[in-house]
Amino acid sequence: MLASICRRRLLRLRQIPSAAGINPIQPNPSDALLSHGCSSAALAGVPVSKPCPTTISYLISCGLSPAAASACKSRIRSTAKADAVRALLRSYGFTDADITDVVRRHTSILTLDPDRILRPKLDLFASLRVKPRRLANAPSLLACSLDKHLLPCIQFLRGIIGVDSDVGSAICRAPRALQVNLDKRMRPVVDALRRLGLPDKSISKLLTIDMTVLTISIDRITQIFDDVKVLGLGVTDTGFVYCISLFCNLSRETWLRKVALYRSFGVSEGDLQKAIKRQPSILHFSDESIKKKLRFFLDDLKFELSEVMERPVLMAYSLEKTIIPRCAVISVLMRERKIGPNIKLRSALLGSAKVFSERCAGLGPKQGWDVQPKEACRTLLSNNFNLYFDIKNLDSILK
Repeated sequence: MLASICRRRLLRLRQIPSAAGINPIQPNPSDALLSHGCSSAALAGVPVSKPCPTTISYLISCGLSPAAASACKSRIRSTAKADAVRALLRSYGFTDADITDVVRRHTSILTLDPDRILRPKLDLFASLRVKPRRLANAPSLLACSLDKHLLPCIQFLRGIIGVDSDVGSAICRAPRALQVNLDKRMRPVVDALRRLGLPDKSISKLLTIDMTVLTISIDRITQIFDDVKVLGLGVTDTGFVYCISLFCNLSRETWLRKVALYRSFGVSEGDLQKAIKRQPSILHFSDESIKKKLRFFLDDLKFELSEVMERPVLMAYSLEKTIIPRCAVISVLMRERKIGPNIKLRSALLGSAKVFSERCAGLGPKQGWDVQPKEACRTLLSNNFNLYFDIKNLDSILK
C-alpha cells in the first residue's frame, strides 16, 4: 500500500511543469532515494510531518542530540557519502567535536561530493593555514562556490591585505565575514573606508585584525567613524583601527551604556577618552565585569581611579585568572620577606605571565622589587602562583 501511494505521488509531481524548463517526464532523482527509508515527499522538498528515521539515526551517530537531529531539515541521501565526507574532514585535521559542529550548523555538508566539491576547498583553506576549528564555526564556507565566490573573494583580500599568511589569519579571526558577497558588500565597504579617509595601510590592518567590518552596512560604518572621532582619535592614530574593530562588534547603544557606567564610578570624560585610546577593549567587557574589576581595584587594592585609567590594560586582565593570583603571589613573597616593602603594586601587576614570573624569580628585577635568591622565589612561585586567598591579606601589601 505504501509503495503504491508513493508511486502515485511521484507521478503527480512529474506532471507539474518545471519553472526552470526541465522536461517534467524526466526521471526524478529522488526515485533512487526511496531505499534509504525517507518518504518521497520529503525527498521532493514537500514538507512532511515526521522526520526521516535514517537521517535522525545517522545525525545522532555524528554527535547530535535526538532533539537536534529530529529538528534538522536536511536529509542524508547516502550514508556512504556522508561517511566519506567525515573521513575527508578528519584527514584535514577536523576533530570529532569539529565534525559534530559542522553537522549541527550545516548538515547538508554531508551530502556534498567529498572529492569533487569539498577537497579543493579544504586544500585552499589549508594553503592559507585556516584552522579546521575556525571552519567548523562557519561550515557554510565549504558549501560556497569555489570558482564563483571563494577564489574571487580571497584574491580581493590578497590585493588589500597582502601575503597569504595574513589573509589566512584574517579569515581565522572572522571566518563568517568571508561569506559576504564580493560585489555587493566587500568592494563597497572598502571603497567607503577610503572615502572616509582611512589610508590603504590602515584598511589592510583593519581587515587583518577583524574582517567583521565587511559585514557592516555603509551607513553604520559612517556612524562608527563619527563616534570614534568624537573620542579624539584621528584616522592616522594607532588606536583608530582598533576602535573601529571594537565598535563594529558593539551596538551604539551598548558602548554608550558602558561609557555611562564608567562615568558613574567618577571617571572624567577626558580620562575615559584617553583610556579608550590606549585600550579600546575596556568597552568590550560585560557591565558586571567592569563593575567587579573597578570595585576590586578601588575598594580592595585602594587604587585611585585615575591610577586605573592611566593603566587601562589592568581592566583587560581577568580578575580571577590573573589579578587575584598575582596578588596572592606578591602577598606570599612579601610575607616570606622575599620582596621588599617598597613594591609598586600597580606596576607589579602588569605584564605577561612570563614577565611577572621573571620578576618574581629575579630574572628581571624591577624598581621596588628587592628580590631574594632565584631558587627560593621559584619554589614559592611553583607552590603559590595559582593560590586564591582571603582579600583581607591584601592589607599587608598596601602598608
